[in-house]
Amino acid sequence: MNYNNILSERVTGVEFSGIRKFFGLAETMDNVISLSVGEPDFKTPWSIRRKAILSLEKGHTTYTANAGMAELRERIREYTLATIGVDYCPKTEIAVTVGGSEAIDLAFRAIINPGDEVLVPEPSFVCYSPIVSFAGGIPVPIVTKQEDRFKLTPNALKAAITPKTKALILPFPNNPTGGVMRRDELLKIAEIIRGTNIMLLSDEIYAELTYGGEKHASIATLDDMRERTIVINGFSKTFAMTGWRLGWAAGPEPILEQMLKIHQYAIMSSPTTSQYAAITALSSPEARKDVDYMIAEYDMRRRLCVKSFNDMGLDCFTPEGAFYVFPCIKSTGLTSEEFCERLIKSKRVAVVPGTAFGKSGEGYIRVCYAYSLKHLTEAFGRIEDFLQTMGDL
Repeated sequence: MNYNNILSERVTGVEFSGIRKFFGLAETMDNVISLSVGEPDFKTPWSIRRKAILSLEKGHTTYTANAGMAELRERIREYTLATIGVDYCPKTEIAVTVGGSEAIDLAFRAIINPGDEVLVPEPSFVCYSPIVSFAGGIPVPIVTKQEDRFKLTPNALKAAITPKTKALILPFPNNPTGGVMRRDELLKIAEIIRGTNIMLLSDEIYAELTYGGEKHASIATLDDMRERTIVINGFSKTFAMTGWRLGWAAGPEPILEQMLKIHQYAIMSSPTTSQYAAITALSSPEARKDVDYMIAEYDMRRRLCVKSFNDMGLDCFTPEGAFYVFPCIKSTGLTSEEFCERLIKSKRVAVVPGTAFGKSGEGYIRVCYAYSLKHLTEAFGRIEDFLQTMGDL
């Protein structure tokens, strides 16, 4: 059988994730320190795990409502109101999904018609452009630059908009750069979008991991933006719940209604045990205390990473959010891919080439600092040895 005539061109035309390439390579080697996957080294707080165990002991293992348990949606409403200041109806404007990634997929499938263009600031998370393509849309990258602190600028946005533009992704705080859009900067973006039919997908999965004393700002809070914004969030990063696979989408009822329709047919409902755990994540003072501790630890590691790379001679932008640094490796004369391949083979340290997050990531690497200090310190020592060895060649 000729599978080339069987497989979808939309799928075969998309490359595999560059993150998983180096993660997979690390698994084949001994003594590798991996800084490649954005996964907290902390265990899910005990109060959250305890609630999940209790739900299993009580036999709560049936399906839930398609949109998620009513109590969880109410907790999400309260959390969203408290953190970003937007009040959503838990019955019609919130849907619980299998991670934030499913929420992104549902959003694009609900709004994209073939040929629609979606603006994707890059470098950014690897899933956006492929999911747009899978939905029949056309991803249009907008390059963000280090000199602009990896923020989306009004001029770059204006230049990218065409009559075919259907949506703009706001991936802030940003993975991989750590760039953050502050309220005054979002106001300028809103001014351009206001009066158009362009939808906004605001991926706020790292919202609580915003540093520097100024809290995360959501564009959904600005005038005329709530009606055109789909807010994506989840439990993986803030609550160290990656394997629980639980997220949510909040937005206008007409959009959420269509997203839920897709979710009903494709997924049915999100994992029941995870939903019980999530209720505790959003309501337990004990869990909140654990989250605040993790955020403080990430902030300390962030500063350590920036100093370490700058001390090595690699220019490193100080991230304002998430848990990644994005040092520039252009001074080495290597491409991002070459740097990462040589580093893992010679020093057994796995990091991700910047090109995994878009072509504009060339000349950079992504390093995740959601790892222990011991883990990070050992890795930095190996990277410094690698750079010194290169200098001796």
